[in-house]
Amino acid sequence: MSVRAQAKVGDAAAAIDTPALVIDLDAMERNIARMAVFARERGLRLRPHAKTHKSADIARLQCAAGAVGVCVQKVSEAEALADGGVADLYLSNEVIAEGKLARVAALARRVRLALAVDSALGIDRLARAVAHAGSEVEVFVEVEVGQGRCGVTPVEAGRLARQVVAHPGLSFAGLQAYHGGAQHLRSAAEREAAIRHAVGAASAARAAVTSLGVACPLVTGAGTGSFVFEAASGIYGELQAGSYVFLDRDYADNEPAPGAPAFEHALFVATQVLSRSAAHAVVDAGHKSHAIDSGLPRVWRRDDIEFANGGDEHGILRLRHGASGKLPGLGERLWLVPGHCDPTVNLHDHYVGLRGGLDAGTVESVWPVTARGCVT
Repeated sequence: MSVRAQAKVGDAAAAIDTPALVIDLDAMERNIARMAVFARERGLRLRPHAKTHKSADIARLQCAAGAVGVCVQKVSEAEALADGGVADLYLSNEVIAEGKLARVAALARRVRLALAVDSALGIDRLARAVAHAGSEVEVFVEVEVGQGRCGVTPVEAGRLARQVVAHPGLSFAGLQAYHGGAQHLRSAAEREAAIRHAVGAASAARAAVTSLGVACPLVTGAGTGSFVFEAASGIYGELQAGSYVFLDRDYADNEPAPGAPAFEHALFVATQVLSRSAAHAVVDAGHKSHAIDSGLPRVWRRDDIEFANGGDEHGILRLRHGASGKLPGLGERLWLVPGHCDPTVNLHDHYVGLRGGLDAGTVESVWPVTARGCVT
């Protein structure tokens, strides 16, 4: 069954069917440009994380602005974006299943492809898959830098790097050193301290690699909450920040880091009031329309309103205690800033791109969420 988009090119903002995933194109393009300038002025490579937007259209815009390519987290994401014309992909995650590694090796015949590893078994299986496919894959060894998830110790990173270079068809591209746990520490000082630890681990891993006679071309990592600190480290050569393109509510709640570009909210869920009482209003965007793992959305430009979870299909709006405003009326449209952009995007089939602002803008584009549902 085909899925109808909530708008068509040329529609006014008021004509968008709700709930809908809407991009303020002007704000998004400013975000893309500001991050590109930040990286370029510091002589760093920029490889944004496309798991944020899952969109070949947006990935191509980022590359046109100066990104060397994009990161993904799943084999199916890489395949979908490659089909959409994205030619340089880094799968910044471990892949251990032999069936998936066969897909990785096949994809590497079509695009430039890199993969993260953190085990000898993963390297051996990748090498066999690449040899069978007759392709080449770049390999980053992932270092555990404080996330407590994937990655190895600095000493083990050296041993794995040496194993990589022993296999034809594999080339050692450097170290993956991403600290996801640092991204939403609220104070800039907390995030800086966490990245200081990550820099120490990455530096030790690089020394372990080179001590074994293996060149370490690159250390890659960083996210939207911390990239300023990785950029200043002298160790990282590539930034992987992704959510800056949209700036969800959770990232906006962080204390800004000194010297960070000023990003803007660019991703919204359009919704409207479908029921009203004296005490509350009900909108048609429940948690099937926006992810709630990082908290509930914020009502854009209505600080006097609190959003409460109304279930799958509904949101509840109430006036904050002491607020002097009025609840919106039946049929009134509002814009929600999602708590977490990545899983919110994965709930929708299309983006509606508005040019000229949320209220008086016009639909300029309707893009598919290229890699929606790509979780394998």
